[in-house]
Amino acid sequence: MTTYRQLFAVPEFRVLFLVQCLNIGSYAVASLALGTITFTATGSPVLTALAMFGAPLMRIVGQTLFGSGSDLVRPRTALVVVATTTLVTDLLQALPGLAWGWRFVLLAVGPLVTSALGGSMIALVSDILPPDGFILGRATMNIAVGGMQIVGYGVGGLLLIRFTTTQLFLGSAAALLVAVLLLRLGLSDHPPRHSGASVVRRTREVNRALLGSRVLRPIYLTLWVPNGLIVGCEALFVPFAGERAGYLFAVTAAGMLVGDVVVGRFLPVAVRDRLIGPLRLLLAVPYLGFFAVPSLPYAAALAFVASAGYSASLPLQERLVTHTDGAARGQVFGLQGTGLMVGQAVGALLGGTVAGALGVGPAAAAQAMGVMAVASVLVSVALTPGLRRSRPGAEVLAGVAARR
Repeated sequence: MTTYRQLFAVPEFRVLFLVQCLNIGSYAVASLALGTITFTATGSPVLTALAMFGAPLMRIVGQTLFGSGSDLVRPRTALVVVATTTLVTDLLQALPGLAWGWRFVLLAVGPLVTSALGGSMIALVSDILPPDGFILGRATMNIAVGGMQIVGYGVGGLLLIRFTTTQLFLGSAAALLVAVLLLRLGLSDHPPRHSGASVVRRTREVNRALLGSRVLRPIYLTLWVPNGLIVGCEALFVPFAGERAGYLFAVTAAGMLVGDVVVGRFLPVAVRDRLIGPLRLLLAVPYLGFFAVPSLPYAAALAFVASAGYSASLPLQERLVTHTDGAARGQVFGLQGTGLMVGQAVGALLGGTVAGALGVGPAAAAQAMGVMAVASVLVSVALTPGLRRSRPGAEVLAGVAARR
């Protein structure tokens, strides 16, 4: 499977792609609404970063206790529960005058459920596509993420000029209702990948095997930490650009989309695997330009180029598929998604903390982005030796190590 025509000829993939578009678009609109509410009320970069990116910290709890739910629950049921939960929390966020304590409680609910069941999405992609179509399918799902972030943040920024944040939350909930209907009517009722086990016990055992592997652990850390530090840069877009931050979010999504199209569609397996290192550095190095406190057009150009580096996650996930058992595929990707979101949340909070320590205003935010970029480069370089254990030339050794 090498073309988009072949990919979208699979009916269930079309449904998953549309659902992914609706999920990401609604999340972007709701996140921008809540970030705007928070910054307007507090003027705090830390609280704004927490409101927009901090909720996934709760995924640590869900992944630790219930992460195998992605393999033990029927995929369609799992995805419907995740979408419905987010729909309900958006409706509650739309309540005027909702207390701050309740807003942050609601922020935690969705990630908690997603950590237990969210791995079903990508695991189902691997089930319904042939092995040679997985990376193209995964890249296309990433394109949905990039494209709908452009739409979500770009349109959300325009909508904030004419509509209230309450109305944005309601629009997000409406999109999720469509996603629930698509899942319920457009997906077959696939059986769970594993049965007859305690959710908590299996979650603990599989997580221990995955994170204890000398082969898999560097892959996971590379997927989580450098990306999370760069999201710490993106979390400072609102303090840096104010009401024009939506445009920066949009161009970063566009850069990610371009990178995923090129790497996922046009590069052969061997080439994209060799580009893991350069792409990880591309993700961070352009943000060093923020030490100069660039104007908005230059800042947008730097962010666009950097975001193409997110495509390094495609060959890294290809390595995960190569070195793991299909019966645990839901938890493999659930753990990957949880660590990614937690890394982003930690990076966002760290970015906000650094910006707060450097002062107040756009200049402090820009300087903090440069600091976060330096940290991302250092982490990527430090993880390079560990990644050699999973490269294609070391498949036999990696297969043994991954089972330890």
